[in-house]
Amino acid sequence: MVAISVPPEPVPNMKHDYEVRLLLDPTAVLSPNNELKEIVLSTFKMPPTATKLNVQFLDKSSLDLYAAGWSARIRKIENKNDFELTYKKRYAIPENDIDAALEVEAALNMANKDGFNADNKKYEAQVEWGYKKQTLSISRKKDVDSENSGMDLPGTESSRQMLIDKAPEKFDNCNGNSWGTNTLKASRIFGPILTQRFIGSWNGIPLYIEVWPLLNSTLTGIEYFIEASFKTKSRNTASVEKENLAEFLQSKGGS
Repeated sequence: MVAISVPPEPVPNMKHDYEVRLLLDPTAVLSPNNELKEIVLSTFKMPPTATKLNVQFLDKSSLDLYAAGWSARIRKIENKNDFELTYKKRYAIPENDIDAALEVEAALNMANKDGFNADNKKYEAQVEWGYKKQTLSISRKKDVDSENSGMDLPGTESSRQMLIDKAPEKFDNCNGNSWGTNTLKASRIFGPILTQRFIGSWNGIPLYIEVWPLLNSTLTGIEYFIEASFKTKSRNTASVEKENLAEFLQSKGGS
């Protein structure tokens, strides 16, 4: 009797949540002192004090990581001792008004082919949903003791070594053996950027507003990048509340 081999069941796609992200008009929401206006804080039930986050990314000047859909980030959150390292892979989700859910599934299928599936418990999948564009992100976070509660981030050599030492295999070998760490060895710092995060609520959902001061394109001054965001596991909630928040912000001149 000839034994018949049965192919293994394919591993399911990763479960994911949604993060809605909407940009705000700095001239509408910031005071002359570049602080969030009181009307913004009161509207979203936010305390006046923000949590500080210091953030920097590492990549080569030629942006090899970015071109491959990856980012490598080091972040320090106020009053926390650890550095937070994040390795993130992004997959584009084509715009499709007929059935956007199918496009998300297609991106998850692509990630599955790269080995990001339901068996990878240490990775998190999220659909980042902007005003018009959606992106699937797969991220892996690791913590490193900073030995202090200050906000300073490490310099170039220490940052490289930190990210190299903690690099997950899927990042390191995505374009050949040790591609990720070899790229990091020739990387430089983009940043650091000291940001502020305010936490409030929108229709019963935690809402975050982050204020990012960025060097302008002429390198002569600071311009502000301001984003409102919320997370949910429900696609319907993400879709409905995204439209509600966008319409509200536009009615107030803030978006």
